[in-house]
Amino acid sequence: MQRLRRIKQLGLSFLVYPGANHSRFEHALGASHLMRQAISVLRLKGHEITEEEADAVTVAILLHDIGHAPYSHVLENTLVEIPHEKISLLMMNELDRQFNGKLRLAIEIFKNQYKKQFLHQLVASQLDVDRLDYLSRDSFFTGVAEGIVGIDRIIKMLTVWNDQLAVDYKGIYSIEKFLIARRLMYWQVYLHKTVVSAEFLLIQVLKRAQELWTAGTAIFTTPTLKIFLHNNFTEDDFLKNIEVEGKNVLDWYSLLDDNDIMISVKEWQSHSDPVLSKLARNLINRRLFRIKITDKPVSKKWKDQMLKQITEKVTGDTALSPYFLVTGEITNSAYNRHTENIKILLKDGKVKDMGNASDINLSVLTKTVRKYFACYPKELDIN
Repeated sequence: MQRLRRIKQLGLSFLVYPGANHSRFEHALGASHLMRQAISVLRLKGHEITEEEADAVTVAILLHDIGHAPYSHVLENTLVEIPHEKISLLMMNELDRQFNGKLRLAIEIFKNQYKKQFLHQLVASQLDVDRLDYLSRDSFFTGVAEGIVGIDRIIKMLTVWNDQLAVDYKGIYSIEKFLIARRLMYWQVYLHKTVVSAEFLLIQVLKRAQELWTAGTAIFTTPTLKIFLHNNFTEDDFLKNIEVEGKNVLDWYSLLDDNDIMISVKEWQSHSDPVLSKLARNLINRRLFRIKITDKPVSKKWKDQMLKQITEKVTGDTALSPYFLVTGEITNSAYNRHTENIKILLKDGKVKDMGNASDINLSVLTKTVRKYFACYPKELDIN
């Protein structure tokens, strides 16, 4: 849990928003605080939540991010190819073993296997305390006011209908603002084009480091990062919690944080490999790649033209040029009506989906917006 103090909530977003240095630990505490408030509100409205259930659902939200990789989502599929939610669950299971079964109920709630489904929805749903905390917290530390939502108002409007989390009809406007804020925060913060550029630059740095290490080239790493560069751990390795160099893989993972990454990248600036050193210098000194956002996938013709330019002006080697060109896609969907809807409890006791209860057109929020990008050295602009 203490490891989360050393993992930034917003990864490399501080390169765009200098105040975005808050940690996953702060978010976990904030979400736990909101969970306690939500429990109090639901109890006042007559919904039974025992002390054991209250403790368990609070532990579940406290530990929901415990498995996050360094720099949050950036390295989730780079150093380890297993989602952080699964690692969180594995760590919770290990803690349950160490605490002689005291986390069993928290794990059931986390996995949505407990009889009271609304407790799980407080932890993970389209209107959970996780989202309520991170939207306002990230908005505060980045200075992006569009992310501010009425947390207190939303929590006071929470209720339970037929074992499902719902919102009293009086809170519908607060929910509308919450959904709009979430959409805006994704484009302005989480998927900000310069943040995307920085994140993929870091991924390229680690990709090159791992290839050099695999090829037998000596590179500096912290002892913990060395374990993950040297071993391509699979999901099965984590499930079995295999032992490597005297420690289980989960123990090694619990030692891995942002510091391991940035200390190593800083040293790689002076490495003899021209690709690793240039990419590392670019990241450390914030000489990020230009990023081009389009509505259509980048054409093969454009990529071939750019790779040719990179070879001529940057690498001098066609085999190395792909390190300096990254293409991909980003998506944004504020409200997914095909999974778990936000339920609005009307005056007559009936329930409507948020999309049908709202008097504004929310179709723009339910639609998945897909954009495509290309990152490349700034000196090689091609229209």
